[in-house]
Amino acid sequence: MLPIERQNLIQSLITEKKHIKISDLSDKLDVSEMTIHRDLKPLIEQGIVFKTFGGITYNPKSTEQPNSSGMCTYCNRTVHEKMAYRLIQTNNHIEVACCAHCGLLRHQQLGDKVIQAICHDFFRQTTISALRAWYVMDTSIDIGCCQPQVLTFEWKDHAKRFIHGFGGAFYSFSEAMQVLARKMNSETDNCSNHPLS
Repeated sequence: MLPIERQNLIQSLITEKKHIKISDLSDKLDVSEMTIHRDLKPLIEQGIVFKTFGGITYNPKSTEQPNSSGMCTYCNRTVHEKMAYRLIQTNNHIEVACCAHCGLLRHQQLGDKVIQAICHDFFRQTTISALRAWYVMDTSIDIGCCQPQVLTFEWKDHAKRFIHGFGGAFYSFSEAMQVLARKMNSETDNCSNHPLS
């Protein structure tokens, strides 16, 4: 099968399923995972799919979903791709939050309906699994989004080094969700009253 034929098949599969693992594509097309990654490159560049942790997801902006407007599903602010937090649900619906703050709060609301969540590493701007990320709060850096702000890091060591320079504390996914919920219940400074710069 030629690369263009595989790309067409991948595009048709992702349009139907919305989310597919790289390993599943490799098995289905009987090629290596490296070949799948090469085949995906043009689809990613065209904006048809985006990489997720261990797979690919159909780009929600190409469908008529509430987030196609580019607004946060939680606070209704404009979504900036480098801070976006995506929630992929059991019904293949994808919600996009403007930042990890709103993503964690919406994730908590949705609970078991979320099958995967992805966000961006603050340093490297790579896509990472939200469940495996490290979350930094109470830092002196203001990124101009929802408060209390939450920054995400793939590696614990990077989170530690960041707070060494800019203050704050770091948390695992479950800890961050609990700490943020406590902060939102006890503080008046939250996403609904903090203006974007």
